[in-house]
Amino acid sequence: MSSQLKAQALDNSGRREGGHVGEMQRRRLLLAFAEVLAEGGLEDAGVGRVCKRAGVSRRTFYDLFEDREACFLAVVDVAIERVSQSVLSAYEQESLRWRERIRAALAALLEFFDAEPALARACLIETPRAGAAVCERRRQVFDSLAVAVDEGRRESKYEAGPPPLTAQSTVGGALSVIHARVLEDGRRPLLELLNPLMGMIVHPYLGPAAARRELDRVAPQPVPRGNCHASRRAQDPFKGLPIRLTFRTARVLGAIGARSGVSNREVGEQAGVLDQGQISKLLRRLEGHGLIENRSEGHAKGEPNAWRLTERGDAVRRAIELP
Repeated sequence: MSSQLKAQALDNSGRREGGHVGEMQRRRLLLAFAEVLAEGGLEDAGVGRVCKRAGVSRRTFYDLFEDREACFLAVVDVAIERVSQSVLSAYEQESLRWRERIRAALAALLEFFDAEPALARACLIETPRAGAAVCERRRQVFDSLAVAVDEGRRESKYEAGPPPLTAQSTVGGALSVIHARVLEDGRRPLLELLNPLMGMIVHPYLGPAAARRELDRVAPQPVPRGNCHASRRAQDPFKGLPIRLTFRTARVLGAIGARSGVSNREVGEQAGVLDQGQISKLLRRLEGHGLIENRSEGHAKGEPNAWRLTERGDAVRRAIELP
């Protein structure tokens, strides 16, 4: 390879690594913003506090986001993307009738907010206090929910159907009930609201008897908010972590996460670190900081190392996962 091609390859590699590092910093800021929102609300979520929590400089913040609202909008978009994956999957089950699809989607929404209390507060409590861009995103989501609810008109037992604004008022009422529960100081699970909310949603479309049946159904067993595995995983996994997460670190965690039990050599090949001394040193560092663990009996038995992610290591991997 000519010196010019080598220089170009190194330059491309540096740009790619720099881009991935920037993306990791961006994700750290989003995690920190959501956590600060959950603790003190939008009023306390200043750029300085968010940067301190994320371990990222103010200069980097403004390299990534135009202002605080742009960062908040990104947090909301992440929450919408994540909850949509489970809610839409539950709702778009063509084999089910409208009432069952609504119930499945509502259960998925409530379970998500139970598992992610910081994102629940960001979406339900703080968005009305934000600027125009965030409020517009909230309106778009509200309208989409109203469209899904209004599909109940096709199954309505009334010839004329409910009034045109029924869906919007029903969605607004349901979100108001969830909003009030999130504001409570207690830890009562949102999933407890499934049956009462379903009764409220189906009543104008299917009548009082159908609403009563929803109230009397056996509801899923809720897990206390902020007390489940998913909720622990939602906390900032970088807090107190004494190492700087680089592109190479992300590649190593990704390689181990993709296939548990991989050896040093296999991790190095997947992460693009061919020097065995370097990969061994990095793996020992990650093990020392509690991100990975070795399940092999080691060289005493003549076996290669078998690495897997710890719970915290998996949370870090998810937060910095690279495309």
